[in-house]
Amino acid sequence: MALLSTQKQPRTSAQTVIRLLQPVRGAAQTLTLDNGGEFSGHEYMAKALNLSAYFCDPYCSGQRGTNENTNGLLRQYYPKGTNFTKVSQTHINRVVEQLNNRPRKRLGYRTPAEVFWGEYSRAL
Repeated sequence: MALLSTQKQPRTSAQTVIRLLQPVRGAAQTLTLDNGGEFSGHEYMAKALNLSAYFCDPYCSGQRGTNENTNGLLRQYYPKGTNFTKVSQTHINRVVEQLNNRPRKRLGYRTPAEVFWGEYSRAL
């Protein structure tokens, strides 16, 4: 999946999340979002994707463990302050592919793709 829009516009963010998750609609039952204003369209997203949207408590990064870990992995490719308007979609897709196929200790050394597609096939 590609990254969200670099602009923190609620409508743009909601449309992007829907576009990215629509092909696997039904695989996820919940969506946990950051408390930023870009997700103020959470009700629209939840309805369009038939899932429940939740927010973590402010300043409680421990409630978003996987998200924070993934941010750290992304920083290996894109240091803080990267101007994403200068990064090609092809490059972003390549990084996403690498991260989704990287084994994780937390997943019993399976990849996120293996876990997702295994769960997704059972959800259908």
